Amino acid sequence: MTPLERNDRLIRIGLLMIALSAISILAIITVFIFEQGTPIMFKYGLKSFLLGRDWYPTEQSFGLLPMIVGSLMVTAGALIIGVPLGLASAIFLTEFSHRRLTRILKPVIELLAGIPSVVYGFIGLMFLVPFIRENFGGPGLSVLAASIILGIMILPTVISIAIDSIRAVPDSYREGSIALGATKWQTVRLVVLPAARSGIVAGIILGMGRAIGETMAVIMVAGNAANIPDSILAPVRTLTSNIALEMAYAGGEHREALFATGVILFIIIMILNTLANVTTARQRRK
Repeated sequence: MTPLERNDRLIRIGLLMIALSAISILAIITVFIFEQGTPIMFKYGLKSFLLGRDWYPTEQSFGLLPMIVGSLMVTAGALIIGVPLGLASAIFLTEFSHRRLTRILKPVIELLAGIPSVVYGFIGLMFLVPFIRENFGGPGLSVLAASIILGIMILPTVISIAIDSIRAVPDSYREGSIALGATKWQTVRLVVLPAARSGIVAGIILGMGRAIGETMAVIMVAGNAANIPDSILAPVRTLTSNIALEMAYAGGEHREALFATGVILFIIIMILNTLANVTTARQRRK
């Protein structure tokens, strides 16, 4: 074996060890969460955890339904706000704007992903919450406030992946459509977007995973009431907020119940990531 071949082999082994270490860390985290969280779920029953409405750890009542509903409402609101805005931005930057403008705006949009979530939460607490309270009623700390903040936070993910998916559509599709007499907007709506659909859906799913897993910004603007919200102006507590707010002082079954909350959240995130991978693979095959 020559020195060059020996070096290549050492590099391959080193890269393999790094990859295996990342997988091992994920496996350890998964095993730890499930080991800590599943016993209490079996003890009290999965039904009581998923469908119970009362969260009173001191009375051994661990109903997660308000937090599950709250997470889904906030995430749905974020998608309603973020997806149309993100998709419209991606279409403009790829199909209608000047390339020089795109080179300026795209890095600025991607910079939003690097802003700490606590900054988004602080801005929401100082400006958005008072605005909602004064103009729409309620305490201001609400589903609506959390949805708006998360809708802004998922924009970089949705826009970046949508731009890449739209750019991946061959120019021959556009040229053929225009040659047949279609307008620029008809070409985008009827040809480009359907061809990029799988990639756009993957970006939306990843944005959904970002929204449902966000903690700090949601804690600051959502109100954190462990009740099923009856409107978008009502306070809400999400699964991630529930863990972050109570883990510091929890003990015994209370602590185990918070790990069970993590198990449920982990399963939801894994489902979303699996859907994203499937849609991305479908886009590659096309």
